[in-house]
Amino acid sequence: MTYRTTFEKRPTLKDSLRRVGRGERVVREVEALKNVSFDLPRSRVLGIVGNNGAGKTTLVRAMSGILPPTEGRIEIRGRVSTLLALGVGFNTKLSGYENIMLGGLAVGYSRAEVEEKTDEIAEWTELGDFLDMPMTTYSSGMSARLAFAVAVHMEPDILIVDEALSTGDASFKAKAHEKMNSLLAEAHTMVLVSHALATVEELCTDAIWLEKGELKMYGPPGEVIEAYNASTGVDPAAVTTMQDF
Repeated sequence: MTYRTTFEKRPTLKDSLRRVGRGERVVREVEALKNVSFDLPRSRVLGIVGNNGAGKTTLVRAMSGILPPTEGRIEIRGRVSTLLALGVGFNTKLSGYENIMLGGLAVGYSRAEVEEKTDEIAEWTELGDFLDMPMTTYSSGMSARLAFAVAVHMEPDILIVDEALSTGDASFKAKAHEKMNSLLAEAHTMVLVSHALATVEELCTDAIWLEKGELKMYGPPGEVIEAYNASTGVDPAAVTTMQDF
């Protein structure tokens, strides 16, 4: 996955006089992912770890179909539901109920199918009358509840979550954890991006360590996290727990 970006190079005094202060436009290519390849079987939970800028979010956006790969291919078998950031795909000017409909239509359900699930989603969120109000009135935790509820109640074959659970109170995190476990019991597949390594080790069956866009390691979460911590010098005792996630 290669990004092409342009920026204006600062001109020297000589160039400024010659070009009347206009900077030079420079094109730069950034290799966000380089030769990343792996298979994820059904009913597995994949944790993706790595430093900021390692390519984690780019990878899950490519897996979810938001970004097409520059080279290679991604093969997905099943319905994908994504929770890449709080409220991505939502219209904050619309009410909670309207955004439930919007989220369901976005993953391919008909209006009638979404309406059948609306009451269940509304009950899970515990947002009450706020669902009739615009999302601009929501706190970040309330937005997290709604976004998560829509994503997991659309019966996805593959659920992709990128740090979306990092906002919310203890009650929400406990409910989200319980719901994810129930999805796993139904043989669903999940991909989880998180800096909370203890959560990755607790929830995941497999883990990937990305570094500067390259796949450094793919294996059992404990082994991957141990190798990742050793490379960064992080004290495992300082890693956050699920309660802190």
